[in-house]
Amino acid sequence: MGRAFEFRKERKMKRWAGMAKTFTRIGREIALAVKAGGTSPEYNSRLRVAIQNAKAANMPKSNVENAIKNASAKEAENYQEVLYEGKGPHGIAFLVETATNNPTRTVANIRMYFDRCGGALGNSGTVSFLFNRKGVFKVKAEGHDWDELELELIDAGLEEMKREDEEVVLYTSFTDFGTMQTALEERNIEAVSAGLEWIPTNIKNLGDSEVEQVIKLIDRLEEDDDVLNVFHTMDMSE
Repeated sequence: MGRAFEFRKERKMKRWAGMAKTFTRIGREIALAVKAGGTSPEYNSRLRVAIQNAKAANMPKSNVENAIKNASAKEAENYQEVLYEGKGPHGIAFLVETATNNPTRTVANIRMYFDRCGGALGNSGTVSFLFNRKGVFKVKAEGHDWDELELELIDAGLEEMKREDEEVVLYTSFTDFGTMQTALEERNIEAVSAGLEWIPTNIKNLGDSEVEQVIKLIDRLEEDDDVLNVFHTMDMSE
């Protein structure tokens, strides 16, 4: 197994170790959802997704309720969604999703991480054309007839279905995200996680020493509290 495969395993463990950071980021996702669509999960599909992701991360219910309450308060911090684009070591393209109440601070930090790891922060449009934005739902594989469900979910916008370990991953277009969410809810299928992701159209295979350099940049970015998600074009399958 290559270094990229080992890194995938390490990231899963780090999610548990970094629980406080995970809760902070989910709290910001909740704040963005409330700002966009209000405090009622029934009428705010984005908030339902954020709450579901909080549940999957074992975030206490009281924390979720407080995050919703704080986001709707008059003195709530005004978080903005900012997408940064750049090139990492060895030509690997990066998209970095952030939620920040201080874009000046965030862009300075993001630029520093790229510079120190042998990359460069770019302008809008620098690398985004190398990705497609997709809806991604991860659900537990057990307890469902996926051959039958696959046919049913095509009507809800299903583009691709992959089986990974004990989960099934469903992909939709950006515009069909809400339709798929509703289709799963109607069938009482609870997503382990759900969200919009930037999927690379082409991935690049690197040697182990090169992978290490890219991983260093990914780690730096993911350790920043303003960063929600990091997407890149490095091949992680090996």
